[in-house]
Amino acid sequence: MAKNVIGQLVEDAVELTRAAQGQTGAREPSSAPPSNKEVFKVAASQDGYRVLFLNRLREAARGRVPGVNHALRMVQTALFGIEIGKDVTLGEGVNFTHTLGIVIGGDARIGARVKFMGNNTVGTAKDNGYPIIEDDVIVGCGARILGPIRVGARAVIGANAVVLSDVAPDTVVSGIPARPHRKRNPEEPAEG
Repeated sequence: MAKNVIGQLVEDAVELTRAAQGQTGAREPSSAPPSNKEVFKVAASQDGYRVLFLNRLREAARGRVPGVNHALRMVQTALFGIEIGKDVTLGEGVNFTHTLGIVIGGDARIGARVKFMGNNTVGTAKDNGYPIIEDDVIVGCGARILGPIRVGARAVIGANAVVLSDVAPDTVVSGIPARPHRKRNPEEPAEG
């Protein structure tokens, strides 16, 4: 395994541990890192980390070892019920709270510490492009994010929302199609 893949896996585990401890958002420079024991416990117990582990292996194998990417994608789907396209980019510490039914397709870009609550679709509705989801976004259960749109940092997508247009940073949206309800105060805890 390449050194950068190992570093990425460690960073994923650290970010997921911080999330499990209730630390949200970008790291504070003064915050103490979680202990190795805490990081190992999260990495060993969360399916979301296992999905990230398999995806990091897929990224490392992409273009180097024929067939490995596809084989690992099948394993991911069979074991965890999640489908992540081969050209998707995942930021550090993406949190798959419930992996079942999540589909992320095409060349979607997912920022750091994005939290998927389960049964989500990130893809295209008209084959015209894929979403960019910035850092620290929460995607509620059953939400769909479709098309060449941008979801701003720290936004909250409500359960079962269908997002078809850009979402400003720090905004809460819900409905079909999703509409903004209010700006979220970045200091208030996000609800999942």
